[in-house]
Amino acid sequence: MESYYAVLEAIAGAPGDGVLAFIIQVEGSAYQKEGTCMWIGADGKTIGLLSGGCLEEAVAVHAVDILTRRQAAAVSFDLRAEDDSSWGQGAGCNGIVRIWLELVTSDTKREWLALKRCLNRGEHVLMARSIVHPNERPFFQSETGEQFGGYRRTPRPEWREWLDGVPFYQGQNGLYEADGETFYIQHFWPKPRLVIFGAGPDAPPLVSAAKAAGFSVTVSDWRPAFCHPSHVPDADAWVVGFPHETVPALHLNERDFVVVMTHQFERDRELVSLLADKPLAYLGVLGPRRRTDRLFPSGSTPPFVRSPAGLSIGARGPHEIAVSITAELISVLRGRLTGAER
Repeated sequence: MESYYAVLEAIAGAPGDGVLAFIIQVEGSAYQKEGTCMWIGADGKTIGLLSGGCLEEAVAVHAVDILTRRQAAAVSFDLRAEDDSSWGQGAGCNGIVRIWLELVTSDTKREWLALKRCLNRGEHVLMARSIVHPNERPFFQSETGEQFGGYRRTPRPEWREWLDGVPFYQGQNGLYEADGETFYIQHFWPKPRLVIFGAGPDAPPLVSAAKAAGFSVTVSDWRPAFCHPSHVPDADAWVVGFPHETVPALHLNERDFVVVMTHQFERDRELVSLLADKPLAYLGVLGPRRRTDRLFPSGSTPPFVRSPAGLSIGARGPHEIAVSITAELISVLRGRLTGAER
């Protein structure tokens, strides 16, 4: 999942200045893509990866120079050559990676903390950064209209269009030209929320897998002993109650992912009746398709319901099933449609 969550946490806890490194352009192939970031503190501590390990040491060296000169800059790495005399020590990634190194001081730290607050509130934020004016501050705007970052010029109209007109998690990061000036554009998305209805023995593996993939995971069950940190410690939230109580309280929307896995037929039927009209990003039901068909009054599972939940990889047991469901969640999140009807 996105590297900026951990990086923003590192910036929030950093005792002093540091450098935020972004991949702003990839030509050819590379391990990571535009938008991947890394934090290099003045104390030498780093968070995040820009590659499989072949770039980080050199980027940290460049970061020391940025901290000394007190000015942002771009640096490029050619990973195409496979001889040891070239950069990458034979990495053979067949790509050129351009990285932007942004100085973060006690003054500019405030704008990154403002970004973190927006993401924590569930807001999408667009950043625009001039590449030809390294001393100029970035421009940030959240989907609610909040602007910050110290950008002194009039924001370009297309920035707001890109903020409003892109599907969840589908915004494209990268460089673009406007009136002879090069800007770097990045979309920052809040963590996608996964709500799991059912906290039985097979729930903890799915919670752990989805959490590791970057989802914020909420578990809901009517049994307090199951819906508890002692049983599912990796969850971010635990909501105890019956479906008619919890579904309205969760305020589900078109960005939410939901998996129904109570293993009780009547409870599952109650849940799907409450969820079927919600504009969800994903609704999956654990179990055979013929069982899911019986949950609906029509006797047939609607096409928008993923049943059985998860990609068809021949998964067996709770841990493999958790992997298959998490893989399907990622596929939907990234816009990679799965299944014959999709």
